[in-house]
This record gives sequence, structure tokens and C-alpha cells, in this order.
Amino acid sequence: MADLRILRADGDALFRDWRHVHNTIIPTHALSLEDVRERSTRNVLDVAYAGDALVGCMTVRAPEGDDATVTVIARVLPGHRRQGYGTRLYGQGLEQARALGAGAIETVVLESNHEGLLFARAQGFVEVERYLLDGDTIPYITLRLP
Repeated sequence: MADLRILRADGDALFRDWRHVHNTIIPTHALSLEDVRERSTRNVLDVAYAGDALVGCMTVRAPEGDDATVTVIARVLPGHRRQGYGTRLYGQGLEQARALGAGAIETVVLESNHEGLLFARAQGFVEVERYLLDGDTIPYITLRLP
């Protein structure tokens, strides 16, 4: 495995790479560059590279209100899966979640992303909810660490 560099998405070049990974893995909810800029004001967005190759991205959603649940979503492009990148991204996401005071940790996976669901379950996540966004036909699955 090539060294993995995980960078905080903090400008348009990194936002574009984060967006590319997101939109590749979640084609049912493609985001614009402006959407990503807005998300970066609420969430921690990271981008992962193996050498110069873009391999994945991550979102860490901070707890809201009295709920101490932090959501960690690690995404790896299909051509780079099963090489340890998701595990490394997820590990960094867990560190960030703990630093945010996580009382619980969740992730969200599009139901059609079978590899993503297998990965989440292998990390110990269990399904707690399914939901559809307006106009979507493929549900999202919320999973939580017990």
C-alpha cells in the first residue's frame, strides 16, 4: 500500500476532489462545488491520496444540540478498495469523533453500495435506520457502533 495522505479540504481544489469521490460513490445525490463549500462550514471534510492518486474522502459530522452522536463517513473509490485505505480513513475519523466528544458514532451508506455496507458491518456497525431523501428511490442506511 502506498503511503496515504489525508488532507483537510479547505479550498476549491480539495473541495473538487472531495466532490468527485462523493458524487462517484453517491450518484443519487450529486453535489455542486457550492454544496461542498457549504458542507465544509458544518462538517470536517478530508481528502485522501495514495501518492498523487485520489483514493477517497471522509466526512465527520459534529454532534448537534444535546445529541452526542458523531457521524463518520469514509468513502474509497472502487479502484482503490481492499487496500487498507478505508480502514485508515475510518481510523482517523474515529479519532476526530472522539475529539469532538462523541457519545455514539454512526455512519451512513447508500443501500446500493454493497462494499460500503460490508465494510461498515466489518467495523462493527449495526443498522438502526433506513430513509429516503425526497425524490430518491434508493434508501440510505444509518448504522451505529453498539
